[in-house]
Amino acid sequence: MALEDAKHMIDHAFTREDLKGLSFEITFGGATSFLRRKYTKDLTGVDIAVTGVPFDQAVTNRPGTRLGPRAIREASALQSPDEPYGWPHKPLSTLAIADYGDLAFDHANVPEFPAALTEHIRGILAADTASVVLGGDHFISFPVLKAYAEKYGPISLLQFDAHTDTWPDDNMERVDHGTMFYKAVKTGIVDPETSVQVGIRTTNDDTLGVNIIDAPTVHEIGPVETARRIKEILGDRPTYLTFDIDCLDPAYAPGTGTPVWGGLTSAQVARILRGIAGINIKGGDVVEVSPPFDTTGATAIAGAHVATEIICLLGWNMRDND
Repeated sequence: MALEDAKHMIDHAFTREDLKGLSFEITFGGATSFLRRKYTKDLTGVDIAVTGVPFDQAVTNRPGTRLGPRAIREASALQSPDEPYGWPHKPLSTLAIADYGDLAFDHANVPEFPAALTEHIRGILAADTASVVLGGDHFISFPVLKAYAEKYGPISLLQFDAHTDTWPDDNMERVDHGTMFYKAVKTGIVDPETSVQVGIRTTNDDTLGVNIIDAPTVHEIGPVETARRIKEILGDRPTYLTFDIDCLDPAYAPGTGTPVWGGLTSAQVARILRGIAGINIKGGDVVEVSPPFDTTGATAIAGAHVATEIICLLGWNMRDND
């Protein structure tokens, strides 16, 4: 059936009429929306909106993450057109998922960017739609979290990363990809006691009370136990999942702004994300994919799979509404 459909199915990002269902386009052709979902600015009836934020003001040493959303969308076209492997529910068939396009902002007026992004996410949440954001440097999570905290109150953060990003910075107007979660905790947006950072492998003397399962611990206890500890920390709290692609070891994701060796493998991450099904996830993002530093495209492929898993996690909680 898929081969038969491929004969006439093309540019599904624009031509499909339904927001639900699989898409059997040829992998090397057609408009590359995320997972061939329909591009639309109409959120009526949309369960999950995928949106890009092509912003990289502050990545250490390696700029280029503004190209991440485009690369992740293109890489997503390489995934199987069938439902994500191993999940017992069928999010692509049963959920209304749309590609909401990218955030529009003045790239030459950086101080205006955070408010523009917060307003963008507010609009999505106002439609009772969850967002999956494709970045962009990791600072983008801070303006996104502001919108989520407005709706859900202080939120729990599940952060996959090589760095804590809680280095001290009391200037709340600075746009910095290494201090945004310090600000999120200090301004009451994130509840540190019910938040957890996974894969950390850089030194930070003050982590503000956020729970940490560092990379060596994940390697020692394994992904199943890691997932169990994550769920224990989060409980049933409203949670935002942010995934910095440098959580993965550079062997699996070389195209990132701040590579650090000793990281997690893609297999470990896949098992952890499956293992945390049932957390009260409200939205998520994938950040720091920097295509210029990975000619193989492996980093973008990893980012596309992580974004798909976030959709599956959201869909797990929405499945009763199918």
